[in-house]
Amino acid sequence: MPSEKESRSRRRERDLSPSQWDWDCPTTRRHLEELYFREQDYIGAGSEDVRNFWAFFERLRRFQSQRTESEPTHSCHNQAEPPAIAHRLDLPRQYDPRYRINLSVLSADMEGAIRGRRGDSSVPQERLSEFRAALLHYLDFTQKQSFAKLAKLQRERAALPISQYRDQLLRAVAQNQVVVIAGDTGCGKSTQVPQFLLAAGYSHVACTQPRRIACISLAKRVGFESLHQYGNKVGYQIRFESTRSPATKIVFLTEGLLLRQVQREPTLPGYHVLIADEVHERHLHSDFLLGVLRRLLPARPDLKLVLMSATINIRLFSGYFGGAPVLQVPGRIFPISVIYQPIPKEEASMVGKSGKSERLDPLPYLRVLQAIDHKYPPEERGDLLVFLSGVAEIGAVLEAAQAYAAHTQRWIVLPLHSTLSVAEQDKVFDVPPPGVRKCILSTNIAETSVTIDGVRFVLDSGKVKEMSYDPQGKLQRLQEFWISRASAEQRKGRAGRTGPGVCYRLYAESDYDGFSPYPVPEIQRVALDALVLQLKSMGLGDPRTFPFLEPPPSSSLEMAVRYLKDQGALDEAEDLTPIGNLLAQLPVDVVVGKMLVLGALFGLAEPTLTVAAALSVQSPFLRPAHPNPDCATARRPLESPHGDPLTLLNVFNEWVQQVKSERSGSSRKWCRRRGLEEHRLYEAANLRRQFQELLRDHQLLEEASSQPSDSYSRQSRHRERRELHRLWRSHAETEGRKRKLLRLQDGADASSGEEEEDTGTRGKGERIIDIQDIKFKLRHNVDELQAVSSSVLSSSQLALLKLVLCRGLYPQLAVPDQLNSGRKDSDQIFHTKNKQGVVLHPTCVFATSPELLHTKEGPERGGTKDPVEGLSRHHQLLAFVSLLETNKPYLVNCVRVPALQALLLFSRSLDTSADCARLVADGWLEITVPDADSALRLLSTALQLRSTWEKLLHQLLEGRREESGCRPSSRDVSVLSRGLLEFLQMEVPYRLRQLTGLEKQNLYIGPQTVAAAPRLPGLFQGTEMKPDDVKGGHRVMDFLTYNCLATDTDLYSDCLRSFWTCPHCDLHMPFTPLERMCHESACRPSEAPLEEAAEASSKTSALHRSYHCDVCQQDFTFTPTEILRHKKQHR
Repeated sequence: MPSEKESRSRRRERDLSPSQWDWDCPTTRRHLEELYFREQDYIGAGSEDVRNFWAFFERLRRFQSQRTESEPTHSCHNQAEPPAIAHRLDLPRQYDPRYRINLSVLSADMEGAIRGRRGDSSVPQERLSEFRAALLHYLDFTQKQSFAKLAKLQRERAALPISQYRDQLLRAVAQNQVVVIAGDTGCGKSTQVPQFLLAAGYSHVACTQPRRIACISLAKRVGFESLHQYGNKVGYQIRFESTRSPATKIVFLTEGLLLRQVQREPTLPGYHVLIADEVHERHLHSDFLLGVLRRLLPARPDLKLVLMSATINIRLFSGYFGGAPVLQVPGRIFPISVIYQPIPKEEASMVGKSGKSERLDPLPYLRVLQAIDHKYPPEERGDLLVFLSGVAEIGAVLEAAQAYAAHTQRWIVLPLHSTLSVAEQDKVFDVPPPGVRKCILSTNIAETSVTIDGVRFVLDSGKVKEMSYDPQGKLQRLQEFWISRASAEQRKGRAGRTGPGVCYRLYAESDYDGFSPYPVPEIQRVALDALVLQLKSMGLGDPRTFPFLEPPPSSSLEMAVRYLKDQGALDEAEDLTPIGNLLAQLPVDVVVGKMLVLGALFGLAEPTLTVAAALSVQSPFLRPAHPNPDCATARRPLESPHGDPLTLLNVFNEWVQQVKSERSGSSRKWCRRRGLEEHRLYEAANLRRQFQELLRDHQLLEEASSQPSDSYSRQSRHRERRELHRLWRSHAETEGRKRKLLRLQDGADASSGEEEEDTGTRGKGERIIDIQDIKFKLRHNVDELQAVSSSVLSSSQLALLKLVLCRGLYPQLAVPDQLNSGRKDSDQIFHTKNKQGVVLHPTCVFATSPELLHTKEGPERGGTKDPVEGLSRHHQLLAFVSLLETNKPYLVNCVRVPALQALLLFSRSLDTSADCARLVADGWLEITVPDADSALRLLSTALQLRSTWEKLLHQLLEGRREESGCRPSSRDVSVLSRGLLEFLQMEVPYRLRQLTGLEKQNLYIGPQTVAAAPRLPGLFQGTEMKPDDVKGGHRVMDFLTYNCLATDTDLYSDCLRSFWTCPHCDLHMPFTPLERMCHESACRPSEAPLEEAAEASSKTSALHRSYHCDVCQQDFTFTPTEILRHKKQHR
């Protein structure tokens, strides 16, 4: 019940005259909003329209008060009687503007009923009528605004070149299953064609784009052009984000996502028309998608396919789809004058004369800035877009151009490339002050992905850096090439989007004529592992016979198949294995997918999920042109001495634990202080959740209960999510970044990453509503994520995690050069199997702390050096995620592992000498263990651990298919974990070195005639040994060949013998360690425990054979020399 005081207050409010009524009272406004602004009303509760209405209401009141003051002077006119015709037509005596409004809100009766139900009489009826009239005026005003916008947009749409071809397009689609649209830049095909098809009655239209940013911007543009008259019928779907709903009729999505949908639903029943846009770019997913759709079309005769592109090889695409009709649409490009300014030979010869490290000469670029300044007055607006090949080139020109801009005060120089933060990328869309131009230094990201308004001048270097792939060495090369003529035209077209433009080309016209007509398709220059795996999982058969638009090199396909076999994803028949079937569902590289599966086996799923997600997105570490030492200092506590993947784990955990638990505004500041890109961490969090759901879907990870146990917590969480959804809706309504006015200082700060001034100007708004933080809290169970990130890995868990990472990354290993300890930090050299002389990437933790790789080599832990050169207990290898070659070959994302244990556990090919003291892993790394006993013990343990690990992994993958399942027991996993940890603790002195090319040629003894294979049941666990027809020696397992290494140690074998007495038969004679273990294994009593037999057993050489002694009636495995010695014992 309301108190007496409140009742008196309400009566006093009702008694106030209109002039005294307080419309600004928060209580009154709240009552009115509850009455008129509900979820189902024109103006929804909490929307941007509510704030807009109150602003309109203030202006309306001011206008009415001014009109009231002037009314007495005109009162005589207002009192005039209306004409008689008005009475006959029953018209009102006076005209009211409300009569022309075609909208209505609650009637007086309905208001009274609602207010009566609520027991609310705080606002008098007269005030309600006055408020309702104002609301009607506002709705009428906004409706007229919308109609005016819509009419303007319709005029703009009608002016697009594609509009003239609307009927022709619809006829072609109706009569053909496939139509090709070759539309030049600016013709409007991407936004208009989906709308034409929807209006023509095709109810479900999907339009694929090569980039996520294009999906979002196109969906927003189509929604804007219709003033959202389609409602939620237009949406987009990209990785981690979707506005799609059951009502969606037009969806813009990435090519990769559509391929995933084909994987789940091979006939795509949910679509009537598929539009493949920008097919000329020839991305890997684009070419593969066209091949999949070509196979799909006969099974779906009702499905229509429209191919769209700006510059297109018409014959290729039309012929691929059986002579599909082509609709050519001219672009709406203003005239562009082309000026060829090739770099003079004397200047060109200076560039690079001292080697690859030579920076780009910025002088030709500065000359263009000067030419623009001299020829065009500053009053003529128009910005300059410069196309450069890479980040290093941008840095070189940026430095010189900023100095020129500081001198002239007529330019703001801004970089644009994918490694910049989102905030720095957004600066290129802002507006320069009057008399100042923007100079945007960009990679080819601005060729098609980003459209920047106001560009009048384009400066084309004619170069591009593209990723090529060496399948032999699993090496990615970022190399500089001349662009194609199609790319040159795309770049030129950027100058004529809004008016006449100028394109400067830093090459000769003859060079342009010599360019290839189109870019090299991505499928012909990148790794095809993921493509082959996806092709197999979709049941599309042999990749060699798949109908590609243009087939990739056969060597790339063969290497991909061989690589997938090595990784265990394909069997010998090239069919998917259980782990391969699972890896095909994971949208990551094969090695990262293997990490996820192996982490689930050892109960390390949570840290492995984080590492896998962080390795699958772009590095969060920013690399500005002028590094900030404070950032490096602040980041130092997060660096892990074990390697980059574990540093990324620390960064993510610290970000979640320390930042996301506090107020939302601190995340950006925390990241900036440490030189991190916040957006990459959000991407990693989203990807982590996707991996987690996939592992749960495949029964590799148990479902976590996300619901709080008590009702109060559930209610609190529900209220919090409801408020987050409200903020999300509010942001969606006001979405669209407001273009800011740039300052001259913005160009000077562009490369430093400093954004303090940015925080000051818009920090307040973002602290109130940080949309990234809202998305994060809506998508993730923050409490669960914080609980996971707060748990610290024990030393045992850390060691197992490193083994999981190493097995996933194997055989991507690098060995340090023997002379590294005497080199500077930046001169550290490493060698991989196929690439000599690689270096650490500048972002690698070992690049700044190389001592982590030195200290445990050579000297013993006690500090004394081993007397024998190269002998150490602590040799280390680097397992790396990728090998990238730019101006140097770089190891990217490395983790250090103990060399001996890693090679024994993971090598695909392990070759041994007769006494197993010399081993060669994968044909390139040699291990020599002087103590043969220790070598045999290590090898025996490694074989047992490998066998157990494979068995448990097989159980895990097979068991997830069955309800009862034969999943590995926790006890078995615990025993394996303990065995691996003990194996890592086994320390013996050994030498590690890389074999030379000559040594590799003479590595094996070759096939030999051997009477019978030796039997060593303990060491090789009863495996039948077969002669190896290539290497010689005996094949014990798929990965192990015994006694195949060519060696001259047999010449000195007698020198290694020492006297020994057998504890079973009391035989006393000189034995080598191998002979001793063989003898003990042979004459051990049969009742001895199997465990002891396994420990004591050992290897034989090819000279051993079974021998039965007639005197002592015992069986032995002896060499001929041992047989003679044994016979002497009985004389």
